[in-house]
Amino acid sequence: MAGVQTAVALREQGFTGSVTLIGAEPHQPYDRPPLSKAVLLGTAEGSAFDVDFEALGIELRLGREVLGVRPAEHELATAEGPVPYDVLVLATGAEPIRLPGAESVPGVHLLRTLDDAERLRPVLARQHDIVVVGAGWIGAEFATAAREAGCAVTVVEAADRPLAGALPAEVAAPMAAWYADAGATLRTHARVRSVEPGAVLLDDGSRLPADAVVVGIGARPATAWLAGSGIELGTHGEVVADDRLCTSAPDVYAVGDCASFPSGRYGERLLVHHWDNALQGPRTVAANILGGATGEPPAVYDPVPYFWSEQFGRFVQYAGHHASADTTLWRGDPTGPSWTVCWLREGRLVALLAVGRPRDLAQGRRLIEAGTPMDPTVLADPARPLRAATA
Repeated sequence: MAGVQTAVALREQGFTGSVTLIGAEPHQPYDRPPLSKAVLLGTAEGSAFDVDFEALGIELRLGREVLGVRPAEHELATAEGPVPYDVLVLATGAEPIRLPGAESVPGVHLLRTLDDAERLRPVLARQHDIVVVGAGWIGAEFATAAREAGCAVTVVEAADRPLAGALPAEVAAPMAAWYADAGATLRTHARVRSVEPGAVLLDDGSRLPADAVVVGIGARPATAWLAGSGIELGTHGEVVADDRLCTSAPDVYAVGDCASFPSGRYGERLLVHHWDNALQGPRTVAANILGGATGEPPAVYDPVPYFWSEQFGRFVQYAGHHASADTTLWRGDPTGPSWTVCWLREGRLVALLAVGRPRDLAQGRRLIEAGTPMDPTVLADPARPLRAATA
């Protein structure tokens, strides 16, 4: 997503030089969100971007893995030989974390690529017993698809609740009931001891039958190939970019899941592993590549992060960043079908989570961007539009 959007944004903003898009996968560039939904369930064959690369003058080099970069020489190393560049954009995304000891066990799957989804599609079609390791966003989305396909699904989560790494306990707690409502079993405080053909063994001695195991325990920036390049990496292995998405190397930018950036809005460095970041960041990169040649002032990247998830018949949306909030307000009953959580800092909205309330999300995202003071009494009334709560 980030690589394709950068190439397209360069053309849209008037860049006339050569643009080359290099990727290790052999497929035409594709979108990832449908992989856990339509592609997985067989209602769509693929999710290739509707982009005419030839008409845009974008050269695709597919199935070509980049092995390293030599910034001083302005050169990439590939198995087919060196590739020179004037400006380089790193958009390698993230790769799933593997379950230790399970890599060579038959029937263990990840869900990140088109090939992963195509390997899992017949598993769902056979309505197998499936164990999902991890109750994060991807685990919930896969469990949703597996239940729709008629599979028996058990989700095991080491933490005490789903989405433990993403949301506070009181916000994630109501979501635990969604699993049972959908006919899936959720087991928390459940650590995997080992995986063997046909079963998952837990630390408490439980043995769960599993025709297939899907691992969704997080992702890390795909940056191992940058070892020895001198390009600065952060504590999570991500490329450290500045507020223009420039890296520590000259003429090298980084965008999407593989990069962190300093947020002036939130006063901290953010590493955002979501689709919208891979859509928005490329526009800033393209503007700065062109601005460097024309003398335009630099474009600063400081978005309101946004993502969505479809799980168990619910549309879940999140905007902002709640880590520094000092107040949490609820709009609606979290045991019901639609509700919103709002996080404020010093009376201003900094984040919100909307379940089945897309209007709250749309209005709230604009209020976060504007930094508008809010009236908490009105804000907590789900019958009032969110925009009516401006103080």
